[in-house]
Amino acid sequence: MLRLVAEGRSDRDIGETLFIGRRTVTTHVSNIFNKLGVNSRSAAAAYAVRNGLV
Repeated sequence: MLRLVAEGRSDRDIGETLFIGRRTVTTHVSNIFNKLGVNSRSAAAAYAVRNGLV
């Protein structure tokens, strides 16, 4: 899911891609932010690129 966030996809688009609800996506994205210690999509994307996760 971090890859999809890093690609700039919306919660709705991620949900459609993964066949899950938008609210579930929101929860997962929030959990990713907490685990990475960031508070925005751009910060999460930068973290992923910097650390070779995407």
